[in-house]
Amino acid sequence: MLIKHAHIVSDTEYTADIQITDHIISAIGQSLAPRDHEQVIDATGAIVMPGLIDVHVHFREPGFTAKETIKTGAAAAAHGGFTTVVAMSNLKPVPDTVETLKPLLEKNQTDAKITVLQFAPITHDLHSDQVVDMAALQATGALGFSNDGVGVQDADTMYQAMQQAAKLHAPIVAHIEDASLMHGGVINAGPVTKKLNLPGIMNQTESSQLARDLELAAATGVHYHACHVSTRQSVDLIREAKKRGVNVTAEVSPHHLLLDENNIPGDNPMFKMNPPLRSRADHLALLEGLQDGTLDMIATDHAPHTAAEKTGSFKTAAFGIVGSETAFSTLYTKLVKSKMFTLKQLIARMSTIPAEKFDLPGGHITVGGPADLTIMDLDTPYTIDPADWFSKGKNSPFIGDKVNGQTLYTISQGQIAYARA
Repeated sequence: MLIKHAHIVSDTEYTADIQITDHIISAIGQSLAPRDHEQVIDATGAIVMPGLIDVHVHFREPGFTAKETIKTGAAAAAHGGFTTVVAMSNLKPVPDTVETLKPLLEKNQTDAKITVLQFAPITHDLHSDQVVDMAALQATGALGFSNDGVGVQDADTMYQAMQQAAKLHAPIVAHIEDASLMHGGVINAGPVTKKLNLPGIMNQTESSQLARDLELAAATGVHYHACHVSTRQSVDLIREAKKRGVNVTAEVSPHHLLLDENNIPGDNPMFKMNPPLRSRADHLALLEGLQDGTLDMIATDHAPHTAAEKTGSFKTAAFGIVGSETAFSTLYTKLVKSKMFTLKQLIARMSTIPAEKFDLPGGHITVGGPADLTIMDLDTPYTIDPADWFSKGKNSPFIGDKVNGQTLYTISQGQIAYARA
């Protein structure tokens, strides 16, 4: 493959041709000549960036395929410009043994046109206090360990898990939630809670468990990764932990960067997610944390549900929204076009930094590097319409928004995973 007139935005910004041989970038230069039988893509007017990387998606297979499958989830990610994603383990059966993990890893390879990596759970069945055989699961192919969707409630269980993971140099990827402080909450505890007469989730549901985990991470030396950080208290805790030398990384979701509780238009479950949309002060703290590096990266927490599960009220609907197909466009439109972030800064937080922190291929455009590339049209506005999506889930608060940032091609390991018709 040969990409002509590529305006490359990576570590630097320049225009050149990119030649791909098999799954590797074999040449970058001016006026490269096409070889025999080589596919040529003219990227004039578009930008070419490292393929996006998402370390937090839910593909729902096995067990919940009415919501999503590996095939549809990976297609949705490719449509959004992602070349590598990491899937969570809240599945049925939970991939907590070699016997259940191995076929899932094989299906991730056969059913996806992008790279789909997999977290295994921290504990058996996600809800128990019995830590999995991490060494065996890592040897089988698990990238790390996460009880996302549930969280580890017992401190000693988390401590034991961190000790094992530290020996294996494997990350612990934490859903941070003290279940005893949830009190049936469905929305942020704040003025909107009272207005809508709904039970609230206070900030300390997240930050109190995070404080526990950061102390345990300091004691064990494990790579501890905080999922979907949502509160100003959590940002402060992570900032201080990094100053103390704790090996912590953190992600923030697009919806928490773009919305707060004041954007909730009444009892509309399309705005129900966990953690919930927080206060304006929390929202601003997240943006500041992403700017100063306290929060390392952006991850979608792509969480598809059936239409029936997202109808009705906050009280009855499922937590979660989809994000793979809207993440880059909404973030580019609201953060880069407003000059809050530069395009290079956004790409770093959606590609380069996730690759570096999780030791993944990609994140840069270099000769000899993997041919994981996203070609994006930044100039043509369009309206977000779920009829255009590949995901089975249509649950998003961004439907109807006018945005820029449309994927033209997603190239994963030298093969076209998505091409705009």
